[in-house]
Amino acid sequence: MVSFPRRIARIGLVASLLVGSVLSPGVASAAPAAHVPWLYVGSDVPHDPQWVFGVLPNGLRYVVRHNGVPPGQVSIRIIADVGSLYETEAQRGYAHLIEHLTFRDSKYLKGGEAIPTWQKLGATFGSDTNAETSPTQTVYKLDLPNATPPALDETFKLLSGMIAAPIFTPQGVNTEVPIVLAEMREREGAESRVVDATRGVFFKGQPLAARSPIGTVATLQAATAQSVKDFHDKWYRPDNTVIVVSGDADTSVLVAELTKWFGDWKAVGKKPPQPDFGAPVAPVGSDPKNPVGETAVIVEPDLPRVFNAAILRPWHKVNDTIVYNQGNMIDRLALSLINRRLEARARGNASFLAASVDENRISRSADATLITITPLGDDWKTAVRDVRAVIADALKTPPSREEIQRELAEFDVSYKVPVETQETQAGSKLADDIVEAVDIRETVANPDTVYAIFRKSLPLFTPEAVLAHTRSLFTGTVERAVLVTPKASDGNAQDLRVALTSPVDAASGSRVAATTLKFADLPALGTPGKVASSVMTGLLGIERVELSNGVRALLWPNDAEPGRIIVRVRFGGGYAAIDPKDAVYAQLGDIALMDCGFGTLGREDLDRLATGRKLSLDFDIGDTTFGFSADTRPADLDDQLYLFAAKLASPRWDEHPVLRALAASKLQYESTNSAPMKVLQRDLPWLLRDGDPRFATPNPAELSKATPEGFRRVWEALLRQGPIEVDIFGDFNRDKTIAALNRTFGALGARDPLSPMKLAPHLPAHNAEPLVLTHRGDANTAAAVVAWPTGGGRVGVHESRQLELLSQIFQNRLFDVMREKIGASYAPQVNSAWPLDVPSGGYFAAMTQLRPGDLAAFFAAAEKIAADLSDAPPSADEIARVTEPMKQWITRLSTGNGFYLDQLQGGAFEPRKFPDLTSILRDSSQTTPEAMQALARRYLHPDTTWKVEVLPEKH
Repeated sequence: MVSFPRRIARIGLVASLLVGSVLSPGVASAAPAAHVPWLYVGSDVPHDPQWVFGVLPNGLRYVVRHNGVPPGQVSIRIIADVGSLYETEAQRGYAHLIEHLTFRDSKYLKGGEAIPTWQKLGATFGSDTNAETSPTQTVYKLDLPNATPPALDETFKLLSGMIAAPIFTPQGVNTEVPIVLAEMREREGAESRVVDATRGVFFKGQPLAARSPIGTVATLQAATAQSVKDFHDKWYRPDNTVIVVSGDADTSVLVAELTKWFGDWKAVGKKPPQPDFGAPVAPVGSDPKNPVGETAVIVEPDLPRVFNAAILRPWHKVNDTIVYNQGNMIDRLALSLINRRLEARARGNASFLAASVDENRISRSADATLITITPLGDDWKTAVRDVRAVIADALKTPPSREEIQRELAEFDVSYKVPVETQETQAGSKLADDIVEAVDIRETVANPDTVYAIFRKSLPLFTPEAVLAHTRSLFTGTVERAVLVTPKASDGNAQDLRVALTSPVDAASGSRVAATTLKFADLPALGTPGKVASSVMTGLLGIERVELSNGVRALLWPNDAEPGRIIVRVRFGGGYAAIDPKDAVYAQLGDIALMDCGFGTLGREDLDRLATGRKLSLDFDIGDTTFGFSADTRPADLDDQLYLFAAKLASPRWDEHPVLRALAASKLQYESTNSAPMKVLQRDLPWLLRDGDPRFATPNPAELSKATPEGFRRVWEALLRQGPIEVDIFGDFNRDKTIAALNRTFGALGARDPLSPMKLAPHLPAHNAEPLVLTHRGDANTAAAVVAWPTGGGRVGVHESRQLELLSQIFQNRLFDVMREKIGASYAPQVNSAWPLDVPSGGYFAAMTQLRPGDLAAFFAAAEKIAADLSDAPPSADEIARVTEPMKQWITRLSTGNGFYLDQLQGGAFEPRKFPDLTSILRDSSQTTPEAMQALARRYLHPDTTWKVEVLPEKH
């Protein structure tokens, strides 16, 4: 399986359907030859020698690798070849329920000890310790920091008990089923209904149509300890399991550990046969040239219109050969060409806001070509016709060689960057790559091999080959489609069939110019500047530079991450500089500003300019600054700096990106009413700042008043204001980068002064009764937040880090009450926010989703925990559960440049950030019970709480 980065991301709800449907660990059909690693049987893809493969006598397969990124960490993945497609009708949800029960009680871990045990070993629950169940597999994931020999041995011991010898008791099942039902409730809603309905249409006649891993209320409530054990014993077997380990340990040690703890695991009985997942079938009597099958209209008043279609072919196991991968590359190029044409149309005056095509092999159930279309307005039929016309053109006429070369240039950089940065590949990512390869029954290759295969394949990318692959991708056994719409009057199933089968004229005008545009062709930004001053900061070799025009920079050339450079540019005044009456343009700027381009170059020109390069135009808005950011490489650094500087020197004002952003924002707004957590995501940012409109999501009425002219008025002034800081950390040459800075940012003219800061956020005043918001989703779901005001400003940075520890102690207690004891909430969250750039606005907050009837229990639990923490210090055990994971988290992060840049950006104007960094590990991982109690007494007062609850409209 040669990994291929997708240039165009999938959009629409089909992507959600696939996320939980494409995982399946492989099972060897025959014993591999001794000299061929089991993953590579039937493949001529060169084996990556850094992976060590083996099979234990009991049939358990393993693959291990030494990797030191980050130092001291070992990543373990245990793959059980069992998912929701293995269940009978009466067992629906069992595979996922077992995932939960595995953490509850096992041979070496009793009564919910798993989470606290790994927390004290430094692993954070939910990120370092997790599991997931899909239709075809269950994967247990552990990233163990500070993997000392004793910790590693203890970890394999505990995992062996969880996987091979879990203990299923009536009490455990009765405790965990309500938690799974709470998880089910959190996933329910309009989007979940659409995913389920779409799956039912696309995979009609196959088990996948009705096999969501979450199960059903009826089957879960009927589960018993014995019925769950029977399911576990059938599928959890050593010959049905793969263990992947990648990390900072010798491979012989890793093999010895998994052999020690998993080697005596014995299977019971004969291995059961794999279930039959079926295959897509065309309707009897359908036209073989146009085999349209099931279609459906799904009415969801709170969701925008989306048209999804799938051209389906039977899934079959492939031999993952070089020739197979070359074919995949041509497929990817064919789809990339169509996606580029669709995106170019969407940027103009198209009938659709967005559209994309993709190909995916789904859950061993189908090989699918997927089409997703978001119409610009009510007229979905025209949008479908226009997208089909673009596809028809690709099916009729081969692409030009120039078009192919443009895509190949993109492919080249996508394959070459991993070669340049392979020394920085994290062990967890490498382990996940193996999991995916086992899942889809294909192989892995190191970046050098992938790139070599690509380069040797270049003669195969002919216009005729691309045309043939395009036609193959859009040919299948059956085509099915769904329309998601807020109005039942928009159409019916027959209308969809007509839309799919009506003749369309090939849109030959959709082809995008393939001529190249080079940075060498662009004008200079002005007279280059000079270095006015340069001093070493005294920390890690970081240099502070000031250019002759006042631009400042932090530079840290280092070889910690070969081939990678991170660039951050800070300028202007952020939200504080935006007039509240212009608040609508804050969100629009976040979406559309960079797509407007610069000088005479629009978005399409920028794409041409970036062809074959690793360049970014990312933009964000902070409390007191705006920011550009990029992750680039040495060969592209100079041009990346030019892009950012040119955006400030001569911004372009194209109305099309603004109009597209307005349309997208209007379409997305209604969906924010579809579930309680969506309402909170929409409203909390401004409510927590006492209603500051700059942090609000604009509603359709406000968006209707916004114009491209207003957008320019606001952002043209904002881009001219305030000082500029450029921070560059990574693998670069200092002198060459100084010269590039002088040519780019050093050539910018004088900046307008910033207006006085007008941002003083604060939590609303205490309310005895919660503020009530409403949602239009499931009547059995609600959400709630309780918050206490804290503080803000850099002067309180040390206290802010201690508050983070307090929030984790609070979360552990809330988790125990709301999830473990009463099963009311699946994942309650507690966090502390302390803005460092403004002197106020901090808060300590607990949030959860739950049933309306459990709201009182949540508020009571939160208030009791706050009171208890104020009345008595937490135990030493509670302290250990939060300090050790934080210590390990910071230690791991500090091995990469991103951590230091996150902490120090802005330090050229605010030198205090440097000494503040030196105390972060101590502040964040060392505390005392008394210090935690003192913070609780200082901030968690019952008469300062602010509460909000989100109820169903009809509750």
